[in-house]
Amino acid sequence: MTQPGEQARGKVLTRSEATAHGGRNGYIETPDHHLGVKFSVPQEIGGDGGVGTNPEQLFAAACAASFQSAVGMVARRDGVTFGTSQVTGVVGLRREDDADPSYHLDVELRVSLPGLGREEAERMVREARALCPYCRALGESAGVRITVVEGEGAEEFSGRS
Repeated sequence: MTQPGEQARGKVLTRSEATAHGGRNGYIETPDHHLGVKFSVPQEIGGDGGVGTNPEQLFAAACAASFQSAVGMVARRDGVTFGTSQVTGVVGLRREDDADPSYHLDVELRVSLPGLGREEAERMVREARALCPYCRALGESAGVRITVVEGEGAEEFSGRS
């Protein structure tokens, strides 16, 4: 565990900060005021489902954006072109069983790479997964599922990370 002010291994390229006030029923804000978000607890976990977002929505957005950037890195590196890509993050809370009071993340990324064949899309997704810091950080704890979406249907590509 690092101590306050101590850095993790490697060179830190960027750092972001947000402060939570009131947990899942409060709000978060960043020092630069670029982000200020009200939270409300979803009804599914005992809240009122009021106006506001939740940490899972923010995490879904962050995972989707990061993974889409990783796909773009692979495409640029390999000189691959395709239509406008789309990544949808789906993040849920789950419990292993009713006796376990702790929550676990359930993460799925739905990836659309129009104009690519299935084999090429799967290769790019596999390589992007290895580059994406969110996928690497989650590792086995959340078991990120990635679904390559083609047209109207979707097939799971690579199971869990």
